[in-house]
Amino acid sequence: MDIKQVVGSIIETIIKIVAVFFLVSFVYDAAIRAYDFGYRVFAEEPMTIGEGRTISIYVEPDDSVMDIGKNLVDKGLIRDANLFFVQELLSENHGKINPGIYDLNTSMKSDEMLAIMAAEPEGAEEDGKDKAAESGENADKEGAEEENSGEAGEDGATEGDGEADEGGETEQ
Repeated sequence: MDIKQVVGSIIETIIKIVAVFFLVSFVYDAAIRAYDFGYRVFAEEPMTIGEGRTISIYVEPDDSVMDIGKNLVDKGLIRDANLFFVQELLSENHGKINPGIYDLNTSMKSDEMLAIMAAEPEGAEEDGKDKAAESGENADKEGAEEENSGEAGEDGATEGDGEADEGGETEQ
């Protein structure tokens, strides 16, 4: 064995060790970041604890969830637009964000903000309540009419008249 082969194999071994070290470091870093991101999807803390600041944002009809997330980051309401995107994707309010102006607070969590932005507009709720109330009143009126017309039994006697029923006994 000559000296060139020994030096070459030592350098090759050092390069392999360094490459493995960098690969292990990269995988470790990626795993830590992935775990942190996954944890924050479900346990993200609000920007401030306590009272916080109320900030108004405007959601346009053609805004994507990522656009809304970037707007929230710019206003200081959340830390990460990508995290907001994933939270919206996994929330019960997925695809339900309505355009409009919202007053959000820095002490709110992302899921609270999503719930506010996905809530029905106030005018729509009132219209729905009015329609439900009207249909309920109509149903009550129809039910009362049916009760009045259906009080007489098959033999024409009404309940409690004291007349004999089919068995010949009288009810009092």
